Amino acid sequence: MAGQGSGGNVIAAVCSFFIPGLGQLVQGRLLPAFLFFVICGTGYFFAVLIIPAVIAGIFHLWSIIDAARFIGSR
Repeated sequence: MAGQGSGGNVIAAVCSFFIPGLGQLVQGRLLPAFLFFVICGTGYFFAVLIIPAVIAGIFHLWSIIDAARFIGSR
């Protein structure tokens, strides 16, 4: 990846928009991908309780921003 604003980061952000953590997985970052997916998935599963859904929504947005702003090792 060339850094923030590169085509790879845009693709990763779009992937994270549809499935939280997928953008991190595309970038090769397995642990953040797993954590974003599990936290958002659990929060959305318990969406009827309102608070977990709000937390999942925040983490989902964070996942998208994290994928878009990632600067790879140089």
